[in-house]
Amino acid sequence: MQLHAIAEIFALLVGLCVGSFLNVCIARMPEDRSVVSPPSHCPACGAGIRPWDNIPLLSWVILRGRCRDCGTSISVLYPIIELMTGLMFWVLFHRFIPGPEALTQGNLLAYGLICTMVAMLIGQTFIDIRHFIIPNEFSIYAAPIGILGMWGVSSFGVDYGVIASGWRDAAVGSVLGGGSLALIMGAYWLFRREEGMGMGDVKLLMMIGAFLGTVPAIPFVLIVSSLAGALVGLPMALFGNKGLRVAMPFGPFLAFGAILYVLHGPEIIARFFPGVSFLLQSS
Repeated sequence: MQLHAIAEIFALLVGLCVGSFLNVCIARMPEDRSVVSPPSHCPACGAGIRPWDNIPLLSWVILRGRCRDCGTSISVLYPIIELMTGLMFWVLFHRFIPGPEALTQGNLLAYGLICTMVAMLIGQTFIDIRHFIIPNEFSIYAAPIGILGMWGVSSFGVDYGVIASGWRDAAVGSVLGGGSLALIMGAYWLFRREEGMGMGDVKLLMMIGAFLGTVPAIPFVLIVSSLAGALVGLPMALFGNKGLRVAMPFGPFLAFGAILYVLHGPEIIARFFPGVSFLLQSS
């Protein structure tokens, strides 16, 4: 079997394992509990999960979605998140390492950094949907990782056109991302005298900017996330309970915009906005 095929399978397996860890983060972070201690256990009976019952996807299927000790049902979200993360790692592998010749240190570093960002976006999406919060660990605390990581990637001379071109671009992207959303929040408050979104969204876009850079990444993410939010939010407002304000987390839409940019951003910009295609970084 070719080395590239082995690496591809390994990327998928790593993604499944990362998805399993994200399940722990999603369950514990909103309650300010450690994600490493105590070890994984059934939330109903407290029984520790055996290593062979903690295999991503397979264990849930073998156990038929129930705890081995007490029989309590295990949410289907667990394998869904594992599969989603695994597939994203696999898709990103093909995006950043399309062939055997691309198996270089610089490309692997860039791939690992983007997988880190995407994993955090997946984790915060489910936390934000359930609890309307975005943990700092998945947002502003991760911004320095992006800045330092992009310094390392640029030292290898790697430039995919969808990641920051160096630590300066990453740092400015972080400031631009958080600053632009903070300005939008401020303008909304001045106009409506109420908060339109939380600071968690500002911190999240700071993290995204640290990995993706300034332009066209930040404008793309803002436009796509706003359009996606409107497509979901307007029907909820029109057909929901009259007189009730619709509360909708914005973090998942920022995540969608960032992932779409990584996968297809340059192609979308070149096709639908050719007048600004000069902003695309050289690949």
